[in-house]
Amino acid sequence: MKKEFETTLSPRELGMMLLSLFSVIVVLTIVFSDNDRETVRLLIKIDFTICMIFIVNFFYGLWRAANRGLYMRTHWIDLVASIPVVEQLRFVRIFQVLRVIRLIRMSRSVLAPLLKQKRETTLTSLLLAMITIITFASVLILLVEDGAPGANIDSAESAIWWALITISTVGYGDYYPVTTEGRLIAAMVIVTGVSFFGVVAGFLASLFVQDDEKDAPEVARLECQQKALEQQQAQLLEEIRALRSALKDQAMERDNSNN
Repeated sequence: MKKEFETTLSPRELGMMLLSLFSVIVVLTIVFSDNDRETVRLLIKIDFTICMIFIVNFFYGLWRAANRGLYMRTHWIDLVASIPVVEQLRFVRIFQVLRVIRLIRMSRSVLAPLLKQKRETTLTSLLLAMITIITFASVLILLVEDGAPGANIDSAESAIWWALITISTVGYGDYYPVTTEGRLIAAMVIVTGVSFFGVVAGFLASLFVQDDEKDAPEVARLECQQKALEQQQAQLLEEIRALRSALKDQAMERDNSNN
């Protein structure tokens, strides 16, 4: 049983592996890009967000670990790779990827945990999808809009804000693309955002349905108990009526004998 547990990856661990791969690509882009460009500032902000997710995931795993000392000894590199202020430590994430790839090779099945833990799989997938959509949307819109005549999306902050607003289909209108390429990107982001929040809405609805399904056996048990109590009550009332009738007959017989 212990061996099986150690060679089985959870959906959260698989999600962090994919996020580590994604973060390595972001770091390599930052290193080999022109440091004066606004796109690099945008990628640094995205990398900082990913680091915060890694830190939260590390302490969440530490909180749930049965042996926290063992967890610290086997996952300390995850914490080191999550420090966003030291640029050299970002490449430590490569070791994160290698460690999880080794676990995947040792694992008996990668698909089985995803199918068994559907709720955790869905949450992890939504998190990865949100980060991917926001990253690509903000980077692409900044690349095509920055420097265009009349453009208002010309900074990392405005690109991220535009991506968030467009994905959520709120559309405040404070930032908008002015180029043809930017409008095509906006159209794709809107369609993607509608699909994304449709999945989120379906997931939230499934949570309520699952809760109802979990409560269904308890409700059925209570209904059976209530019916049994009603039957017992009806039987008791019938016995009381029969007892009253018998007492009344005895009283009448006693009166007749006295007369």
